[in-house]
Amino acid sequence: MLWIKTFHIVFVASWFAGLFYLPRIFVNLAQVPVESVAEEARLLLMARKLMRFTTLLMVPAVGLGLVLWLGYGIGKGPGNGWMHAKLTVVLLALGYHHGCGLLLRKFEAHANTRGHVWYRWFNEVPVVLLTVAVILVVVKPF
Repeated sequence: MLWIKTFHIVFVASWFAGLFYLPRIFVNLAQVPVESVAEEARLLLMARKLMRFTTLLMVPAVGLGLVLWLGYGIGKGPGNGWMHAKLTVVLLALGYHHGCGLLLRKFEAHANTRGHVWYRWFNEVPVVLLTVAVILVVVKPF
């Protein structure tokens, strides 16, 4: 079980590293002047590759978490309300990941309507999600 837990933590940290950086690329994309085609193409390529890699990291992160929860019973039974809250955070992180994919497609279609300041705020969401998840797992407040 400790090996599964170890790799779950590694994949979650790696997944979130991608979620931290991808919106940062969106900030830069939102600032690209219309005439700077090469810069936009380079940033879009970076964003596509990072999105693909981040998705590949997400799959084992979630899968190993499910093994710990359903297979080993971590967080099951009475007194484990923290796990329900953590699962909610995981669903929100999955939604955020999906939202990043949608935003990337908008950039690719030249249909972005948001400015760089919005993306700077959007970039803070995974920090909050990861902080809450770690607090729930370590402190187990309920």
